[in-house]
Amino acid sequence: MRILKLAAATAFTLVSLTTLAGPADDAKAHFQAIGGGEVNKIMTAYGDDAVFQWVGGPLDGAYKGGEAIRGVWTKFAKANSPLTVAVDKLAESGNPSGATVTADVTFTGKNTIKVRYVLTYRGGKVVNEVWQIDPKLGSSY
Repeated sequence: MRILKLAAATAFTLVSLTTLAGPADDAKAHFQAIGGGEVNKIMTAYGDDAVFQWVGGPLDGAYKGGEAIRGVWTKFAKANSPLTVAVDKLAESGNPSGATVTADVTFTGKNTIKVRYVLTYRGGKVVNEVWQIDPKLGSSY
């Protein structure tokens, strides 16, 4: 009977883990929404009072809160969408307080935009995002 209970608990845990998206999966969905210019979908990732640091390029600056972040993504989407998205070196680190996802992301369309990404999650939402434009990304230094 103990083995049966243990097997059932293990099966439940495995099913639960495969049905719940973690921060790395959320980050990939976020990148795809950016590539598609889906501003409403992009915005679902953010927590209250999120901060977005855009480093480099014409949208360089710090944006705080939903209205400011929506504004920058709307400008970006109008100027660039659609984009193909290539994700490399995606890594997730986490503990009970939250998680950080880092990745090298290349957005390709009218222009190629190489970005070093850092996303901080708390409570399943992005609370801090860094979009670091890095033209050398993916090439040998």
